[in-house]
Amino acid sequence: MAFGRGSKMDGRRSSSPSSSSSLCTTTTVVVFVALCLVGAWMMTSSTIFPLEISSNKKAAVKEQPARVNYGASEEAAAASGNSAEGVDRFGDTDNNDNAVPEEPNNTVPSEEDKFSENTVEKPVESSEEKAPPKEKGESKDTFDDANGKTDQSSAKEDEQSDGSRNGDDEEKSEEKKDDETTTVTDNEQSDGERKDDQEEKAEGSDSKNTTDQPQIEETVDESGEKGQGAKSNEVFPDGAQSELLKESNTENGSFKTQDAESKNEKESQSASNSSDDETTYNWKLCNNNAGTDYIPCLDNEKAIKKLRTTKHYEHRERHCPVEPPTCVVPLPEGYKRPVEWPTSRDKVWYSNVPHTKLAEYKGHQNWVKVSGDHLLFPGGGTQFKNGALHYIDTIQQALPDIAWGKRSRVILDVGCGVASFGGYMFERDVLTMSFAPKDEHEAQVQFALERGIPAISAVMGTKRLPYPSRVFDVIHCARCRVPWHIEGGMLLLELNRLLRPGGYFVWSATPVYQKLPEDVEIWNAMSSLTKAMCWKMVNKTKDKLNQVGMAIYQKPMDNSCYEKRLENSPPLCKETDDADAAWNVPLQACMHKLPAGQSVRGSKWPETWPQRLEKTPYWIDDSHVGVYGKPGNEDFEADYAHWKRVVSKSYVNGMGIDWSKVRNVMDMRAVYGGFAAALRDQKVWVMNIVPTDSADTLPIIYERGLFGMYHDWCESFSTYPRTYDLLHADHLFSKLKKRCKLLPVFAEVDRILRPEGKLIVRDNAETINELQGMVKSLQWEVRMTYTKGNEGLLCVQKSMWRPKEIEASM
Repeated sequence: MAFGRGSKMDGRRSSSPSSSSSLCTTTTVVVFVALCLVGAWMMTSSTIFPLEISSNKKAAVKEQPARVNYGASEEAAAASGNSAEGVDRFGDTDNNDNAVPEEPNNTVPSEEDKFSENTVEKPVESSEEKAPPKEKGESKDTFDDANGKTDQSSAKEDEQSDGSRNGDDEEKSEEKKDDETTTVTDNEQSDGERKDDQEEKAEGSDSKNTTDQPQIEETVDESGEKGQGAKSNEVFPDGAQSELLKESNTENGSFKTQDAESKNEKESQSASNSSDDETTYNWKLCNNNAGTDYIPCLDNEKAIKKLRTTKHYEHRERHCPVEPPTCVVPLPEGYKRPVEWPTSRDKVWYSNVPHTKLAEYKGHQNWVKVSGDHLLFPGGGTQFKNGALHYIDTIQQALPDIAWGKRSRVILDVGCGVASFGGYMFERDVLTMSFAPKDEHEAQVQFALERGIPAISAVMGTKRLPYPSRVFDVIHCARCRVPWHIEGGMLLLELNRLLRPGGYFVWSATPVYQKLPEDVEIWNAMSSLTKAMCWKMVNKTKDKLNQVGMAIYQKPMDNSCYEKRLENSPPLCKETDDADAAWNVPLQACMHKLPAGQSVRGSKWPETWPQRLEKTPYWIDDSHVGVYGKPGNEDFEADYAHWKRVVSKSYVNGMGIDWSKVRNVMDMRAVYGGFAAALRDQKVWVMNIVPTDSADTLPIIYERGLFGMYHDWCESFSTYPRTYDLLHADHLFSKLKKRCKLLPVFAEVDRILRPEGKLIVRDNAETINELQGMVKSLQWEVRMTYTKGNEGLLCVQKSMWRPKEIEASM
């Protein structure tokens, strides 16, 4: 004390050692106490400081279900608990063996599943706003939603710390919920598919490490096309999300702006919901003499009775009712799921096509035989009792240039019988369009379709066949009793219209090899007619095994022969006669000139198969405007790329369709045939329909080595009931609504689709909702619905049995 007072009085700082030591000791004590107070305050404070986690050790999570986060911020996560715990919960999901993922009830896609235009609009975060760095294994979190769909979203998206950003994300999320919805009904799948799905889910539960699962990495190029880094195992990964090509909207891409989509979707849903509440459908079974085999346009007895003559088979042609029927066709008693291809080529269930007259009448010619519960098809025919394959190879040996499956790909079989010729042509990689009249030989076309072989009910009567000109590589007729030579050769001239320049006509009939007076007369008349038509007989041979003969003719490639003819008989058609006009156009006994010029369709033979499938036809270039508004060649390529992506990512892998049970397929609005081309690797055939009010692209389909026909969907299609396994309609029904009512069209869909068959519809949301009402009224299963903006997709399965109230309607 005296020292202190003395030092102050002297006005000098003490420099003694004892004074310095005392000062340091005092300072140390003060600092220590202060640190203790700060530490105590920190331990008792509720404030949480963000800490950088540098340790590789992860927090243990015991029986903690993984949370679903659609872009919520870190603050939102902290609101429900400790923020660090929330981070670890997502980060450890991949490697925690005890964690059980929780399946959310909603089906709103996560941010990564949104379209690219929504993703690129996110603001760039500053370095101060970024979440703490994570380990590589914690970069993504995985969850299984209620549909069995695996979704990934980055930790960066899940752990935003900016409160204003969180509010924006929530607002966008609400917009997207209104704008985009997907529903997949796993519990409505067939038994086999449901079992497979359960096994897949069980396997997914055993393995929690997401590195073992395919990761979806979508990129967007300048054209808006999505790319995929690896194969996806999602229920519906990309098909509905890929652009829906629309003729009415090409400049702005596949979809409109987000604002327009949201507005249109809300308005359409409001309108459709109110209409669904008011609309009821009272279905009844069709009551007519055709029974279970009813074809409205071929069984119109009232119209047939009014015909003045049946000389030209007018009674076998189409006579559609003025008011299309809205009834449903009953099922045959004991109907069963059809036998699958390729077994179906040789046998089918008798209960599905319970007809025996053909077996009794043609049994000795190996057409069809009855054996217990099955109908057997030995592969024979009138002209090839010892099997179709031997007969097919005989043609190849007689004319090697025919080159089945290479040069010759698409064939028309006239008077096909049970279509064994076309059925065995599949082994030579050849597509055969077979046709025969209904009831001429009982249910022959129905047999063909039940076997899984392409065929339609048609007759060569007074009208052109529903195909464009110059499209078939080969036309075949075995044992035809068609009077080709009468009435100026009008029927043979119709085949001339359909046959490609340089194509072949294979005629296997008794006048070729028998010497009866009638046969000789027909042969002489045919020889004169074919010569006048400039057809060249390239071979005439006889099959020693079957003891039948055949004559093979070739159509010229140019007009030089026509110009050298001494007589104009048969006459050339008028210049104004459109050779491609084929819907309800009367037959004429004239020949159309062949195309002149290297860039005109038909002036060259197509590429060999399968190259012709993918290559743009030589007569389509950038001077033509395509269906979707692009130059023709670009339009063709874009369409093909679109359908390859949709089919591979959605239809084949994403809809739960067992394609081993699909054989007969119809594209109800085919455009370029891209859908059929994309299904090339499946064991199916596709009937490509070009509606009569659509752009005439059917010649392009044939040029690709595919086939199809024209049709007006406001009328019934010329096929038996229950003959297709899958129907596909891309923006068809909304167009039809401008011309006819949808209810009869849907009744036609029900008629031609097999029980447990699938219908896939891509259309606007209003039409999708309207169709859903009809689907549910028949108790079909809704397998999937998807809507984005004003566009939607619907996949349904027809019920195996009719509802009781419908069965009781007769």
